[in-house]
Amino acid sequence: MKFKTKKINFHKFPDEFGRFGKFGGRFVAETLMPLLLEVEKEYEKAKKSKTFKNQLNYYFKNYIGRPSPLYFAERLSKKLNNSKIYFKRDELNHTGAHKINNCIGQILLAKRMGKKRIVAETGAGQHGLATATVCALFDLKCIVYMGATDIERQAPNVFKMKLLGADIKPVKSGTATLKDAMNEALRDWVSNVSDTFYVIGTVAGPHPYPMMVRDFQSIIGKETKQQIIKAENRLPDVLLACIGGGSNALGLFYPFLNETKVKIIGVEAAGKGINTKEHAASLSKGKPGFLHGNYTYLLQDNDGQILDAHSISAGLDYPGIGPEHSWLKETGRVKYFSSKDSEALDAFKLCCNLEGIIPALEPSHALAFLLKYKKNLTKNTIVVMNMCGRGDKDIFAISKNLGVDL
Repeated sequence: MKFKTKKINFHKFPDEFGRFGKFGGRFVAETLMPLLLEVEKEYEKAKKSKTFKNQLNYYFKNYIGRPSPLYFAERLSKKLNNSKIYFKRDELNHTGAHKINNCIGQILLAKRMGKKRIVAETGAGQHGLATATVCALFDLKCIVYMGATDIERQAPNVFKMKLLGADIKPVKSGTATLKDAMNEALRDWVSNVSDTFYVIGTVAGPHPYPMMVRDFQSIIGKETKQQIIKAENRLPDVLLACIGGGSNALGLFYPFLNETKVKIIGVEAAGKGINTKEHAASLSKGKPGFLHGNYTYLLQDNDGQILDAHSISAGLDYPGIGPEHSWLKETGRVKYFSSKDSEALDAFKLCCNLEGIIPALEPSHALAFLLKYKKNLTKNTIVVMNMCGRGDKDIFAISKNLGVDL
């Protein structure tokens, strides 16, 4: 598998207009522009604030439980040609996924801006759960928009969000999944400009959100760099993560982008197959277009209408991708592949049986690709995979697919 990339300082992007090459930007209604400019201005101030950084580090350590472990998956490694497979275990974070890294950062920013009302969208429920958790911590009103389809298949997280005091707004338009929930959250934000802050859960949306979410999630890769050097005295050969909107992946990838000897692989959801109409592989089968305020790869028809996405995993069931991923694809720095629903289920079961870890369906897609990548692994190959979420949220969906009556 060949990896060729242009000579670029990847850490200089986005540019002042929020562009990653031709991708990204800020394509929104006039009513949204002042809000985005305000968020960008306050975020630039916060990045330079010692108080903000100290607050962020305090909650990362004492509330989330960072650093998350880098775990050597010994039995899995033996199965994969005696290579060395490490899991970056962000599923051990408070709330069970990487999402809370970003939520702590954005809600600390919202508090700096004096906002008392938080809106968010969620698919798998992990971002909604993390947002509801941090809102409870800081006594903020929380409204979570969630597709009716996702509410049904993510019942455990819906119940947790309600326990934490969040107001769940079911979205029945479109496919009643993540894309539609994001549409409604944006409408809410425009309608409640004075007291509301919109916490986007992935590296998508208009600038500065793709940059901001990536920055907060990059703690994953920063820790991984230190941990793998301590464990192996060198950087890994391969980084691997699943891709929905792409925040867990960029969180791991970003600190390594200029380390050109490290191969980086993102894995999309192939659903029932990328040659069918039921998948969520926007980088593999999509083309550039406009959605949710940015220019990026999308699943769309010849008229530019957004197509329905499908994945067994609610967190990957999105017809677009973060604009930085689109740029990384075109520069060749990251290679993108896909795994089907059935492959993710097989990988899920294998991880349970070999490592005693019940993964979410999202990282199960990355693990499924790793199993297919076996022929490229040797005894000396070091792989770090982001185990970005745990599987308790998926037990009902998985049991249904495996024919088990709970």
